[in-house]
Formats: sequence, structure tokens, C-alpha cells
Amino acid sequence: MFDICNSYFYKMNKERIIYLIIYPIIFLFSKLPLWFLYGISNLIYYFVYYILGYRKKTVRKNLALCFPEKTDKERLMIEKKSFKHFVDIFIEMLKGFGIAQKEIDKRYKYMNPELFRQLEASGKSVILLGAHHGNWEWLFNINHHTNIKCYGAFKELGNKYFNTYVRENRGRFGSIFIPTQDTIPQILKNYKNNIQSMYGLLSDQSPQVSKTHYWAPFFGHVVPIHTGAEMLAKRFNFNVIYMHIEMPKRGYYEITFEKMTVPENTTSEYPLTDIYLKKLEKDITENPAIYFWTHNRFKHMGKAPVAKHN
Repeated sequence: MFDICNSYFYKMNKERIIYLIIYPIIFLFSKLPLWFLYGISNLIYYFVYYILGYRKKTVRKNLALCFPEKTDKERLMIEKKSFKHFVDIFIEMLKGFGIAQKEIDKRYKYMNPELFRQLEASGKSVILLGAHHGNWEWLFNINHHTNIKCYGAFKELGNKYFNTYVRENRGRFGSIFIPTQDTIPQILKNYKNNIQSMYGLLSDQSPQVSKTHYWAPFFGHVVPIHTGAEMLAKRFNFNVIYMHIEMPKRGYYEITFEKMTVPENTTSEYPLTDIYLKKLEKDITENPAIYFWTHNRFKHMGKAPVAKHN
């Protein structure tokens, strides 16, 4: 018993020491101007891309699968730009811990906020569907623009002190951040209490094959697809909104929201998911350099179960 308690307190003290060491660094970075941070990002990019070579093979494989019509030179240009953006996102994430409301409103613009008024009037809760395209990290300020209570799921960190810091800091603009495993219980609780809410979900990564309900083409390749958003929308009669993100220049983003509706003549089992994939493909094709190609999105390609016929 003594050994268990001793081990527990050792772990707690270790977590606290790590937090006390790293927190000042995060705080300092978050207070530096972005023009300076982008200079640091350029240096990190050089190290990550040219020296470390982080996931280069995965990125090249993904780009070749999605853009076979492009030349090697064209894909290489996209590759380098995407790595620069990859590093920028982490820099912008750090800046997010100290960014002011005025600055984020200038850099992260909602192009059609009037849609929020329509959603509020409907009384229905909302699933906000996005992807790892552009900047999704600064979405934490969305509650500043709508009366709907906004929730964001996050994967808990191994350090409880950082968990608390991330949740409290990201929530300073009004949004509520909950651990991923608590998302469904929170949705059930809000639905039961008739609390109009908005839940932000990124649905472009590859799900576990054992939990896959649907396989569909993405850039012409059949892969497992997340369907949780559509299943929740059907079960609770939620509105579903797609989030387009454009980047007119470095560090500036324009977000346009679009309500998704199912065509009356659809025969698809997951029509909203199909619509989402088409919209995402279009956005990525128009600006591939701001997508996270480091995800091994096609790792289960060719593993789709064969349909059985009677």
C-alpha cells in the first residue's frame, strides 16, 4: 500500500515539475508577436523537413494517390508548402494560449455569421463538421459569435496539470472543452435538458477498422470513413454544418459555414457523410498546401470487406 501511494505521489510531483518547467516557455511563446513566431517557424520547418524528414514518405504517398495527374515537381511544391503550414499550425496553436480577442477576430474571420442567427432560431443543436485543413485550432473563439453553447472535444494529455491549463485557457472565450470519451455523455445530458449546443468534430482521419461502419471513396480510393457525426445528427435531429476554411495569406483565415441537407432521392446509407467527403475533396483540391498530409489516411486502402450477395 505504501509503495502504491509513494508511486502515485512520485508521478504527481513529476508531472508538476514538468508542467512548471514547460509552462513558462508556452507562456512566453504565446505573448510573442506572430511575425516573430513565423520567423521561428521557418527555422523549425527547415529542421523538420530537411534534417528530420518527418513523415516525408507518408506525405508523398498521399499526394501521389490524390493527385496522380500532377507532375512530380508540382507535388513536391505542394509537399514543401504543406510542411511549412504544418509547422505554422503548431506555432499558431501556441500563440492561441495568449492571443487577444481583438487579434483573433482580425485573423480568424467568420464570413457568414448570420447563419448562427438562423441556427439559434431553429432551436436545434448543431454538429459542426471540419477537417485538418487550414486552421482549426483557433475555432475556440466561436462562442464569442453565437448564443449556442459550443463544445470542443480534446484528447486528454498524460499530464493532469497541462490538461487543466489547456481546458481553462481554451475556454476563456466561452467554449467548453471536454475529453473525447465524455463527448457522448455530454450530448445525452444536453439533449435531455433541452440545451441547444454546438459540437465541433474533425472527421477526416482514419477510424479504427474494427469500429468502421462505412467504406467510401476518398479521392478515388475506398477507405474507412467516420460516420459518428451523421449517426448523432440522425439520432438527435441535429443540424449539420460544414466548415470551409480559406487562407488568403499566412496567419489569416476566412471561415464560411454551410448547412448540409440530404437530397430527397438519395439511396446512400450515409448521405451526409458522402456530401461531407465531396466538399472536403473540393476544398483540398483547391488548396492542397494547407491540408495535413502527414496523416496516414490511406493505410487501410484495399481492406474493405467484400459485400455478400444472396
